[in-house]
Amino acid sequence: MRTFTTAERRNRLAVRHHLAPGAKRADVAEVADDLIGLHGTDPASIFLSAAARMKRPHIESIERALYDDRTIVRMLAMRRTLFVVPVDLVPMVQAAASDAVAATERKKLLRWIDEAGITPDAAKWLRRVSAKTLAIVRELGSGTSTEIAEHVPELRRKIVLAPNTKWGTEQPIGTRVVPLLGVEGRIARGRPRGSWISTQHRWEPIENWLPGGLERVDADEARVQLVTRWLRAFGPAPISDLQWWTKWTLRDTRVALAAADVTEVDIEGVLGIALADDLETSKPVRPWVALLPSLDPTVMGWQERTWFIGAHAREVFDRAGNAGATVWSDGRVVGTWAQLPGGEIVWRLFEDVGSEAKAAIAKEAERLRAWVGATRFTPRFGPRWTAE
Repeated sequence: MRTFTTAERRNRLAVRHHLAPGAKRADVAEVADDLIGLHGTDPASIFLSAAARMKRPHIESIERALYDDRTIVRMLAMRRTLFVVPVDLVPMVQAAASDAVAATERKKLLRWIDEAGITPDAAKWLRRVSAKTLAIVRELGSGTSTEIAEHVPELRRKIVLAPNTKWGTEQPIGTRVVPLLGVEGRIARGRPRGSWISTQHRWEPIENWLPGGLERVDADEARVQLVTRWLRAFGPAPISDLQWWTKWTLRDTRVALAAADVTEVDIEGVLGIALADDLETSKPVRPWVALLPSLDPTVMGWQERTWFIGAHAREVFDRAGNAGATVWSDGRVVGTWAQLPGGEIVWRLFEDVGSEAKAAIAKEAERLRAWVGATRFTPRFGPRWTAE
């Protein structure tokens, strides 16, 4: 059985996640392809994650890929998380992950419609309103949820979430119907109303990214493809990491692995899996540092993170399991960072990393400050800290 050391896993991470010198990429779609998507729940993370991995990153080029060239697109996928995915991978990700999320979201919405007493036949009502909403999105070409609801009165009906609890809140049903069409792969988030850090997006027909619409593929085959891609980017790893990342059932995970070309490996005493054709010894990489944003795909790539985060999980992750901004050095998380109101990028280290690494971190922080320019952002996820 092939044995992988922690050092080898860190070397793989550095190269395959495009963080080491010489591993950067020119195109954001290529970065997203190799990582099976960039986390997009916090809009700033898309741009910051891409910038850390690109040779000559520009905000304009990333926006162009999203909204003009349309080589990447936002979609709700693994773990009900928003990702930016290359359009070529959308059918696979949809079948392997998004369809299951859509089924769960539809079930919840039907329950809320029943509880609101909107109609005696919630399923029929939702099908009719969904078709009407989709037709309006296609007619408008682009619109916010509010703009779409102006043409579909049913979307303005109210539902109550978490009734009879302190979290209870009343919402227009359109805030659930429109995103449901998105997770079903019929519409997608387009250009935001504001800047690149805006959370309010217009919705557009999926045909704007995928002419002819979303190709439907077999779910079992899609899961095999996703396993193969995940192991290429994140392997070797325990099966539990794969199941956590995909949020599949244990049965679906085992079925996909049985059909994939994988083999068992030893990860310093822990049983793991790797692609059968991907067992070569990892070459050492030159020293490197990186400042990665909250919810970056690297730090969120595994459930068991001790091998790159040590004993500092509490300083990096919030109670919901969302990662904050991290400072990396040679395959390890060695600190956290933040942007001050004046624009300065500051960091806090967990340990002494040496003078050369500190100098490299300072240089990277200055590069990031200049790259962000006048934009000010506050991470929506992860632990918060205030520099003294």
